[in-house]
Amino acid sequence: MQIGSNVAYVHDVRSPVELAEAFRSNGLKLTPQRQLIFQLLDGNQRHPTADELFAEASSRMPGISLRTVYQTLNDLVAMGELSSHTLGGGATRFDPNTSEHHHLVCTVCRSARDVAVSNLDALEFDGGDDFRIERTTVVFDGLCAECAAGRAGDGSTGNTQDLH
Repeated sequence: MQIGSNVAYVHDVRSPVELAEAFRSNGLKLTPQRQLIFQLLDGNQRHPTADELFAEASSRMPGISLRTVYQTLNDLVAMGELSSHTLGGGATRFDPNTSEHHHLVCTVCRSARDVAVSNLDALEFDGGDDFRIERTTVVFDGLCAECAAGRAGDGSTGNTQDLH
């Protein structure tokens, strides 16, 4: 199985201006809070959680509610502008890459990134004769370079809650 990190971003989140127009055309209310969320998602490939976006949005716009962040993200998912993933447990992450792809997830810091997997259709398994597969999602768990370096350099277990 070949694994590569070059994933084509066929469908990035549209620009904040385009998302504002899409919200209006779908009859959704456009607020300064939602426009800020659009800006935070613009070019974001970190697979942020709602809580991470909320923290970042709160630093720029005190008083924004977590409910607004969740509602805006869920609206974007419903519109096909984002995909949502639960990658190896934990909080749902939001991904602007809506094309078919897979993920690498660090078991220490929980960072995630897109990865291409070739020959996926060559996988074979037993016990699924009565099951119609609609989609295959692969999540590789391991250590990102930063966490692996931390473990090797200081002998620690690398347990940290900081995301990078």
